[in-house]
Amino acid sequence: MDSPAAPRSLPDLPGLPEIQRLAADDMAAVDALIRRRLASDVVLINQVAEYIIGAGGKRLRPMLLLLAAGALGDEPNKGIGPDAHQLAAVVDFIHTATLLHDDVVDESDLRRGRRTANAVWGNAASVLVGDFLYSRGFQLMVELDRMEVMRILADTTNRIAEGEVLQLLHVRNPDTDEAAYLRVIERKTAVLFAAATRLGALLAGAGAATCDALHDYGLNLGYAFQIADDVLDYASDAETLGKNLGDDLAEGKATLPLIHAIAHSEGATRARLRDALAQGDGSAMPDVLAAIRATGGLDYSRQRALGYAKAADAALDGLAGNASLAALRGLARYAVDRDR
Repeated sequence: MDSPAAPRSLPDLPGLPEIQRLAADDMAAVDALIRRRLASDVVLINQVAEYIIGAGGKRLRPMLLLLAAGALGDEPNKGIGPDAHQLAAVVDFIHTATLLHDDVVDESDLRRGRRTANAVWGNAASVLVGDFLYSRGFQLMVELDRMEVMRILADTTNRIAEGEVLQLLHVRNPDTDEAAYLRVIERKTAVLFAAATRLGALLAGAGAATCDALHDYGLNLGYAFQIADDVLDYASDAETLGKNLGDDLAEGKATLPLIHAIAHSEGATRARLRDALAQGDGSAMPDVLAAIRATGGLDYSRQRALGYAKAADAALDGLAGNASLAALRGLARYAVDRDR
């Protein structure tokens, strides 16, 4: 596959710290709601849930919902209120549940620079608490009694589950191509981004065309974010990344830098890459990195991520500008311009 033409660079926009400050009051309300609604009389649920939610992180998905709600209309913060806070919490519960399940499936022992919940409490506790978070999220969702909201989140959660199974089918499969990779990350990552931004638009009372535009923004942002994340697994270091460098290779995950390298290598090098992926051979990392660099796999993947970031930015064209809209555009830049 030919490398895409380099998109024009993204404009000067607010960075992540400024965006987080803009959303800070609403995110604080979301955090307070999450902690109130996490409560269970089963002690282990409280321990595991608090451990994973208290681990920090960028909290992009709930923040996207709040920013999308705030970006629409002339009134400041239109669409941001108790319903938006509650749905942002639902999105966070769903995402956190997927993290718990992912770490079990991937046998991961490090996330965000500390031990995963399954490394601390075991796989059974992580899976079951993940199920609790899913069901608690759906309790919060149903309380709003809005059929369209329930449809979006039910469909999204089902698509995420499909993505998990689809990724499992491609584990240690050296024949995984770019199209198959994109199908996985659409379901595993992009659909929840898209649901968050569509729900924000819906809560703001936006029309169908605007809701679709915010959905397209979120979907493309999700693609950009995940591709950039997969680049970091071959271009960062463990301390910065917050997980073990080369985890994707060791787990047999075919991500875009390696897919590109396999497709553009020949002979013994191609055989070595295919075998490393098929065996989940983390010790092959030096050879894999050399081949990825030789074939331009990192640059190609970065350009693909930037293309999706530009598509996300373009989806917002035509909307009236305010600080929340600028923040959404800033997140499109941040998705591809970060080190973790």
